[in-house]
Amino acid sequence: MPGNTRLANDAWESLLSAHATLMKRFAAEDIWHEVTMREYDVLYTLSKCDGPVRIGELHRHVLLSQPALSRLVDRLVERGLVERCPDPADGRGIRLSLTEPGREIQRRIGRRHARDVARAVSAALTLQELEQLQTLCQKLTAHSSDRPGGTHHEHQ
Repeated sequence: MPGNTRLANDAWESLLSAHATLMKRFAAEDIWHEVTMREYDVLYTLSKCDGPVRIGELHRHVLLSQPALSRLVDRLVERGLVERCPDPADGRGIRLSLTEPGREIQRRIGRRHARDVARAVSAALTLQELEQLQTLCQKLTAHSSDRPGGTHHEHQ
């Protein structure tokens, strides 16, 4: 087991280093004029939802604290990119969804961001390695979401 512990931690450190390196590269792209990367993450997450979602559901998919997410959502609502609507299942609850302007911004930035991601990742990995990376990350996500306290993060 000691070898497994070291290998697992080395693999984890490599994953975090790759993530940090790529995120810095993507942050430097000239596409973040209308929204920040964090705002885009919320817009992207909402674009993948089948309908309006409660903030707790959104929180499971976005790497922000609940208070920071609430403040960010407030700003997106003020700018007309996200809307709040009553939760039909709970009169006190609120659900969030994209407005049409929010959807348009998400799509416009998303097209450019997708090209940047594809260019960066494809430059370093073969098609087979890309498939392996996707499979491995999905496996880690599925295993973590089955554990107590685990989350299910479906995008990016």
